[in-house]
This record gives sequence, structure tokens and C-alpha cells, in this order.
Amino acid sequence: MSLLPRTAEEFSSADYWERFFRKRGEKAFEWYGDYNSLCGVLHKYIKSRDKVLVVGCGNSELSEQLYDVGYHQLTNIDISETVVSHMNQRNAERRPDLTFQQVDATQTGFESESFQAALDKGTLDAMASEENGALADKMFAEVGRVLSVGGRYVCITLAQEHVIKLAVEHFAQGWAVRIHCLSGQQNEVSDSSFALPVFVLVCTKFRQAPPFAVLELCQGEDGAPVRLASVPELLSAVKEKQAYNLMLHKLRGGTDASSTQSLTLCHAATGRPRYTLTVQDSLPSAKLPRSNQFAIFIVPQGRESDWLYGSAEGRTQLASSAKFRRLVIVAMHRDQEYEDMQAVQSELSPMVMELAPPGMPANQQVPFLSVGGDLGWREVIGRGLSALTGEYSVEDVRGEDGQLYRRLVFMNNSQLVQSESRLRSAATASSTHKKRNKKKTKAVSEAPALMEAKDRSVDRGFLCCTHHEVMVAGLAMLGMDAINNKDHPVSVLLVGLGGGGLPQFLHDFVPCARVEVVELDPAVLEVAQTWFGFQTDKRLKVILGDGLEHIKTLESQGGHSFDVIMFDVDSKDTTLGMSCPPSAFVETSILKSVYSLLSPRGLFMLNLVCRDSSLRKSVLERVQAVFPCVFSRGIEGEVNEVLLCCRSAGEGHKPHSIPQTLQQTAKDLQKTLRANTQTAPCVPQIDITAMLNDLKVI
Repeated sequence: MSLLPRTAEEFSSADYWERFFRKRGEKAFEWYGDYNSLCGVLHKYIKSRDKVLVVGCGNSELSEQLYDVGYHQLTNIDISETVVSHMNQRNAERRPDLTFQQVDATQTGFESESFQAALDKGTLDAMASEENGALADKMFAEVGRVLSVGGRYVCITLAQEHVIKLAVEHFAQGWAVRIHCLSGQQNEVSDSSFALPVFVLVCTKFRQAPPFAVLELCQGEDGAPVRLASVPELLSAVKEKQAYNLMLHKLRGGTDASSTQSLTLCHAATGRPRYTLTVQDSLPSAKLPRSNQFAIFIVPQGRESDWLYGSAEGRTQLASSAKFRRLVIVAMHRDQEYEDMQAVQSELSPMVMELAPPGMPANQQVPFLSVGGDLGWREVIGRGLSALTGEYSVEDVRGEDGQLYRRLVFMNNSQLVQSESRLRSAATASSTHKKRNKKKTKAVSEAPALMEAKDRSVDRGFLCCTHHEVMVAGLAMLGMDAINNKDHPVSVLLVGLGGGGLPQFLHDFVPCARVEVVELDPAVLEVAQTWFGFQTDKRLKVILGDGLEHIKTLESQGGHSFDVIMFDVDSKDTTLGMSCPPSAFVETSILKSVYSLLSPRGLFMLNLVCRDSSLRKSVLERVQAVFPCVFSRGIEGEVNEVLLCCRSAGEGHKPHSIPQTLQQTAKDLQKTLRANTQTAPCVPQIDITAMLNDLKVI
């Protein structure tokens, strides 16, 4: 299968090209390659018998080299009298039939349709900025006039953004446009800042314009053409080629553990992403075996969002554990078929070798690493479109522990699992594995194909998210009298539904609990009910709407009180260092509204995900200003922490230690949850005591 690279690196044209042209100076033609690097593609489109107009020939040796291999019908033109005189003198004896004329390329005076090819090496690049492109347009028109039907304009260019746009937009109207991307040129003045691929633009003149645009891109001189649907798509593909070459040049210049480069390999025929490659170098101080230069690690399907593979810290740890100088971490995309590990290796090998570290011996063996030697497993079972968040995918995957899990993933952030639930089958219904042990268990399941999608159901007694387990365990702070009081059952207001696992667990296992959920996105509710086994009744209801507005409404109405209010909602603003909750949810006014809606024994629970230390400090100060008693429980290996905020400090002052009775209450709550099992064969699989062990007073 043919793969095309697509790097995620921004290719800033203005700054990049300004620095390039300063570096290039007067040595223009050195950057376009010599005859040896161009002959393959030139011979493909220009025959030795063709009459060829060489526009803006300058002092390039290309015409002389073409003449020497049999191209004797070359008409070389240039606007410079000095250049023309010099080139005629230089070739008078050795090439008497090779002539150079002082002619303006925008008005040559040659007969119409008198040439079969027009060759341009760098002339367009020099001309495109003149008169806001008007001069280049005149040259295009003149080239079109002097070329015969079937004739080709072959332009060797560096494809600066405004240059290639000007040419493609002109010739896309009635001509066939094909662009070849050749390898970046290496020369004595190149450095790590510049890795310029040379492009050959080939525009073929039709007698009659086709009913659709013919736009193609080829890798190398012999690469199969890939058809693009529009001019913007073709220009974007060119830009990606430039960025890819720049990235390769940086990678070949040395190793750098502090920064990672990533790119996406796309299916050449469809353009759809197939692999994402991330390059992770080891620290210079790392002690590595001399032979461990380079390796490829294949991430199991469905596991790309795991911390070890989906975070910078995790990938650094993975590279350190693998003990290779450079590790390329490969993630496979959903909606793609992969035969087996051998097929993946064969497909990737030609591409990944370009990413090898500098100085690696040519005969070095490059191992492919994986977990358990297989590709993992993923099955997309549902798709949809949210008006608020865009496309989403519901997919079943096999976890590290060999169990099957169902995940909700929004495509605008495909590395983040929005919701996750473990699945039950005849083989797993009686499983009592705890989530805390999940990462320590090796994959032991057999092929997922043994169980059809329709036979998989969500295990409502298992909470995949540790912060959900902490929130459930936090109920122990209410005391067992409150939890077991059937006359006044525990009331919960939860903002943020997700897959519905947390509210469903509270409904199923906390005696008589009444749970009210506020969810902004109707599509999320539909997903929870359709794919995650979420079921509402008189004790579990969902209100569609804005959580903040709902809280304000309840406060203004009066008469509403909850024992527990939980915020478990993510932020869509990626510019902040806090991904959960949105900043508006921790404004002082909202925190005061939450406080007023809590019963005297009430608890406010907040899932806080904040990477910005100063922002986190600000949030904690606001929370402490409203609630007299605040506890924090961090989540191991994650940024998450759960804040447990008591409306009352109990003894009228803020405690400086965890209540001594909490551990006993935790044990009692554990027994109560198990005794209240209502959805057999599901049982609550949670260790309340363990969830409260690392609780800290803020």
C-alpha cells in the first residue's frame, strides 16, 4: 500500500522564505538541482525530438547538458543581454547549434503553437513577485500561445506559497496540472534551517478544456500520481511535502529528547490517515547499548490514548524503558484494516527508515517492538454527529488487562477518551478484577471475535475512571446514618453525564439515592442510552441544558437542596491550562451558589484537571474561601485530582487531619454498596478504603 506523509508541523511561509532567500544570495541555480537530479523527470515529459523553448535560461548549465544528450532543438531566451552574450560565447565552439537570444518571455514574437515544450528553471520563482503576479500571468499566457496542443510547460520551482498558487490557479483552468516532489537539495551552504524539496510543475495543454480539473501530485520522478479534488487541496499537499522535508532535515541533524516530531501517513489513494508516527529520542545522558540505535514501537489498536502512548511524559518513559537512541512510536487509525504485524512492518519499513538518527550504520537491523506481539483490537460500533462537539465514534477495544472496554471518542480530540466502560460477557460476568490492578495484569483474553457486538453489555458495577471511584468513596463523609436513611435518601446533583457510568452506579448501589444529571449535549445523552446501558427512572433523571444556568435557576427558585453536588465536565477551551472544569464553573459566584444549594451535611465534589500551577492555586483559593473544609485526592499517573468540599467543618473549625472515623465509615459504605446490589449479576467493584487512603487536607 502506498503511503503519503503529512507532518503536523506548521510551515510558516513568510518567515521561512525570507530567511531562505537571504541565505541563498546570488547562488540561485544551486538550489534547483543539476541535470543528474532532474533528468529522470525531464526525459519523462520532454522528448529529444521536441522543439523546446527554455524561458529565462540565465547562466544555468541545464541547456548545455540537455544538448549533450541529444536535445538539439533548444531555443534559449533571457531578458539579460549580458547573460545571452556570455552563453553564446561559452558554447560557440563545442555547441554551435545551441543558441541564446535576448527575448522577453512575456512577448517572445515566436509563432503560435511552434513549440512542443517550454522549460522553466527558476524563472517563475523570480518573476512571480513582480507587479503582484501580473508579469508571471503574462508569461503564462505567452507560454500557452507558443505551445502546441499536447505541449507541456515544465517548471522547476521551489514552490514558495504565492508562486505555486499563482501557477496552479492559472493552469487549472483547462490544462492538466501535475506536480512532482523531488528530494531536498543538499549543498555546501545548506544547514539545519533549510531542507528544500524541488518541485517540477508539469502543465499539459488540451485542445478542449475537460469538464473537471485534472490536478495530481507525485512523489519523486516515478511516483504514482495522486488525484486531488481542488486547487486548495493540491496547494495544501505541496505545503505538507515542504514541511515533511524540513522535519526530516531536522531529524537527520541530530537527536533531541526535549522535542518530539510527529507526522501522519495517509493512504495514497484515499488521503485518509492510516498511521501517526511520533519520534522520541532518548536523553543524551542515557546509558544505551551501542547497537540500540533505532527501533519502531507499534501501539496496539485502541490503546493510543493510554498515558504511556498518548502523553509526552508517557512516551519519554516508553523510550527510556526501550533503551534505544531513537524510538518511533506508531499509532494505527480507526476505520483502517491491518492484516497482521508482518504486513504492518512491510508497509512501514520504506517510510520509517527516513526517520533514522544521524550516523546510524547502513546495515543496522531495526527491530519492530510491540506489546504481546499483536496489533491489538478495535471495533467501531457506532458513529454520530454532535451539534456542539462534532463527530464522535463509539468503539470497543481490548485493554491491557485483556478485558473489553467501550469508549466514546470525539474526533476533534481523538487522543482523549471522553467516556469508558468495561464490557461484560459470559466469560467476564463473574470477574472481580479491580481497576487498581488493571495496569498490572497481562493480556489474557482470547480473540474478541468470540463475542459479537450485540452480545456485549456494559458492566455497571465497574467504574473505569479513578476519579469516579473517588467521588463514590467521598460519600463516606456524609456518614452512614445519612446514607442508610431511607426516609431522607441521599440526593445528588451531577453536572456532566458522559457515558452515564457514575450516575448509574450511584443509582444502582447507593440505597434509594436520587440522582439528577444536567447535560448540555443531547447527543451525549443519546450515546449513553444507546451504547453505555444508561437507564433513567424516577430516581435517576437527566435535564438537558446548561449546568451553570440550571444551578442559578435552582438557587433563584429556592426550596432546593442536595446532599452532594458533583462537577465532572470538561472544557472545550484548549488555550487554558485547565481542561476540567471550564473556568466559569469555579468562579466565586458559582461556588457560592453551589454552597447555598447544599444541605447542612452536604458535599461539593469537583474533578479538577489543571496543569497550570498558578491557575490551580487560584482555583483552590476560591474554593477555600467558600467552603470551610476542603480535601484533595490526587489520581496516580494522571493530572486529575478530586476536591471534596464540606459545607460544614463539623466542629466549627477547619480540621488539620483526616477524621479518625472515616476509615470505619468507608468499610461500612463498602458493605452497604455490596448489600444493595440491584442489577445482578453486576456487583460494585470498588475499594472505598483504598480510594480514601491518600486524602489530603487543603
